[in-house]
Amino acid sequence: MSKKLNRRSFIRSAGAATAAAGAITMPSIVLGGGHGKKNVVVVGGGTGGATAAKYLKRAAPSINVTLIEPNKTYYTCYLSNVYVIGGGKGIDSIGHGYAGLAKHGVKVIHDYVTGIDAKTKKITTKGGASIAYDRCIVSPGIDFKWESTPGYDEAASGTIAHAWNAGAQTAMLRKQLEEMKDGGTFLMAPPPNPFKCPPGPYERAAQVAGYFQKHKPKSKVLILDPKGKFSKFGLFKQAWSKLYGFKEGSDDGMIVWRGTPKGSDDNKIVKVDVAGKSIETGFGTEKGDVLNIIPAQKAGKIAFAAGLTKGDWCPVNLRTFESTIHKDIYVIGDSSAAKGLPKSGYAANSEAKVAAAAVAASLNGKEAPVPAYVNTCYSIAGPGYGFSVAAVYRLKADGSKVQKVSGGLTPGKASPEVLASEETYAHSWYKNITDDIFG
Repeated sequence: MSKKLNRRSFIRSAGAATAAAGAITMPSIVLGGGHGKKNVVVVGGGTGGATAAKYLKRAAPSINVTLIEPNKTYYTCYLSNVYVIGGGKGIDSIGHGYAGLAKHGVKVIHDYVTGIDAKTKKITTKGGASIAYDRCIVSPGIDFKWESTPGYDEAASGTIAHAWNAGAQTAMLRKQLEEMKDGGTFLMAPPPNPFKCPPGPYERAAQVAGYFQKHKPKSKVLILDPKGKFSKFGLFKQAWSKLYGFKEGSDDGMIVWRGTPKGSDDNKIVKVDVAGKSIETGFGTEKGDVLNIIPAQKAGKIAFAAGLTKGDWCPVNLRTFESTIHKDIYVIGDSSAAKGLPKSGYAANSEAKVAAAAVAASLNGKEAPVPAYVNTCYSIAGPGYGFSVAAVYRLKADGSKVQKVSGGLTPGKASPEVLASEETYAHSWYKNITDDIFG
């Protein structure tokens, strides 16, 4: 019983705000102090950035908050597998605009950030703007390590989708599935750890299999995984078995998963043949009718351009998410090296609130409040079949990592009623968190 109550409290904690005003676009000018007001610029309007902008403005209405994001619509990766790739809904079903943030008093500029100068505290954009800041919050999302996948690069993604940044890629993958012949193979290559949304590839496999069951029952889903296990490993295998005839170690069933034991290179990509639609691994070569290659990942481009990275990710003070490289710049979301937290949408939402509180305190000459972090992640394997993991975290006393203090995972022996409830919770969670971010 306590597990269900905890999960409901997580859903409620996402909250629902109201929305409605047009996004504000700014001319190419230098924005100054604004009658003594402090300026905070948020770079990136995804889950983390949009949340940070909204909650900072709510926490400190006197602060000028500017959000810079090139796209006028943000498409969520979470539930994109369910709504678009498996469910066939239009891309608008996962699209969200910025009118709600404007209503809260956030200035929204639709432009590309080309540079962040930590010394002069100025941000430059492709459109020619130079914007001064007192504090900057950067939420750049992820970029791909194209060089890690021989034969597959950014140009190749125009025909072989990764669909790991939602939008046109998501729609393209769905269209390719619709055009695929019955009896064909959907060939997926998930990325190595760490990457955004660890359960995502395996939910995608289930959603594609669900689509095949209804429309292309002779087809297969083949997963060539460079890892020996993955997030919610047992729950996914159980769901695949019940719904799609999966048998571990066998090519029977609609879903076939080939993992890579530790120390082996069995399913690590050796080469991709884009024209021939095949993937060569240490295990052999497999050909597919629709390929989905999700490359290894790293912090978004602007994080590297701004000198915020160490290795692939951005080191931060976990109490505040302030960069340990550049003072007064905070990095949140998937790009941050937030040890102990997953790279998930809800984690980004939680990190954004911690950073917003820390920035507001800093600008008022106060110490950052003691942070609290939460995460919940739903996966839907098929109609009436959902499961989730939820956790509450706190900062370790020495500040070295974030520690889980409580949480829960859907039991492996959950009843059909519980699994159906989990699917319902997932849809409710999606509505609540997107309202919390963009409403």
